[in-house]
Amino acid sequence: MTDPAMRRLNMVESQLRTNKVTDARLINAMATIAREAFLPGRLAGVAYLDEDVPLGRGRFLMEPMVFARLAQAAGIGAGDVVLEVGTGCGYGTAVLAALASTVVSVEGDAALHSAAGAALQSQGVDNAVLVRGGLAEGHAAQAPYDVVFLSGAVAEPPRALLDQLAEGGRLVAVLRPAGEPGRATAWTRRSGIASARQLFDANTPHLAGFEPAEAFAFQ
Repeated sequence: MTDPAMRRLNMVESQLRTNKVTDARLINAMATIAREAFLPGRLAGVAYLDEDVPLGRGRFLMEPMVFARLAQAAGIGAGDVVLEVGTGCGYGTAVLAALASTVVSVEGDAALHSAAGAALQSQGVDNAVLVRGGLAEGHAAQAPYDVVFLSGAVAEPPRALLDQLAEGGRLVAVLRPAGEPGRATAWTRRSGIASARQLFDANTPHLAGFEPAEAFAFQ
């Protein structure tokens, strides 16, 4: 077993299984997909650490446990269409694509968008469509979605994205208002109304464009 494969197995066994991640399809995807293949070479050595991996320009690859528990809470079925908000390096896109029928992933950063596309192609992921655009707007052209997955924290419920959910659709994100701890949250849309339930604590950084209003005060 190669060193990356061993580190991938250790991630699954020590970070996922010990933290209530039980979905067999999700575990198989994360045990198979190489995180290091989506990161610059200088970051390959930290690909499997139990923390967020900084990608530069304020962006990051989510901590494995938080990502996995959010994906599990979303209950992604094999026939589902998923909107991922924040492609980042493309690793999360690949995992979601292994669970869903189609993933539409939105990224606003040109360099990340390009690198993620190349990485996904190199790994043979052919059911993910990358869209260049503002994260907060999502991608209404392909709505409604069965699942909306936000690859970072939000300061308040993302109304524009909740509106892109199908009936019975789920949106998952870390809700982290200004000055408060982050809490992974799942919203479900029924009869046009999205109801929320808290899942677990998570101090995930804010996704670009979803920061508390104070973050923009002097920019």
